[in-house]
Amino acid sequence: MKDIIIAIDGYSSSGKSTMARQLAAAIGYAYIDSGAMYRAVTLHAMRQGMISPDGTLDTQALTRALPHIAIDFRVPQGETASHTYLNDTDVEQEIRTMAVSAHVSPVAAVPDVRHALTEMMRRYGLRRRIVMDGRDIGTTVFPDAEMKIFVDASPQERARRRHAELIAKGNTDTSYEEVLQNIRQRDHIDRTRSESPLRQAPDAIILNNDNLTPDAQAAWLLEKYRQIADA
Repeated sequence: MKDIIIAIDGYSSSGKSTMARQLAAAIGYAYIDSGAMYRAVTLHAMRQGMISPDGTLDTQALTRALPHIAIDFRVPQGETASHTYLNDTDVEQEIRTMAVSAHVSPVAAVPDVRHALTEMMRRYGLRRRIVMDGRDIGTTVFPDAEMKIFVDASPQERARRRHAELIAKGNTDTSYEEVLQNIRQRDHIDRTRSESPLRQAPDAIILNNDNLTPDAQAAWLLEKYRQIADA
């Protein structure tokens, strides 16, 4: 089988990260979570007071800070899954909170942020044999990726999954309605931003996973990989 780049794009909370991580593990590829990178930048902006209480983002301050933001993926001792590190600090749990989710789309819409992280992602891709998920991986970051998947699911189903995930992690203060509203807001921002809006690449394979079990989804992805890598 030839070494390829696999780009998995789609809407927020559609299960992209889970399926990308599982596929990478199954075929021995590296998994790069681009969404975690944007979340890490958002967390940095929050910590540095670049986002006001009303949600206004100081884009100039964030742009100036970009050269000083280092993002890496490492597997902590005793674990098997990689964690996101922001300036050498493990922030994997903190970047998954609703507080970060509420601000990540406006941060990700800033052109300078997208340019900086796109270049970082492309450096990961030089070695190929990677699976990367996000919003514009197959359209902007790796338009020549050999395998492109676009994941879709209804806002209601995505909210149900995200809410269940939060509950499982002990976050019982966030309601399903709040999660659904956040997802709809993020969808709107992702589709309408001027810089690399969320859209399906013309050569992407659509995966609607509203009614797919995790096992069926994993089998579907693995079959697509084998067909493309063997071609």
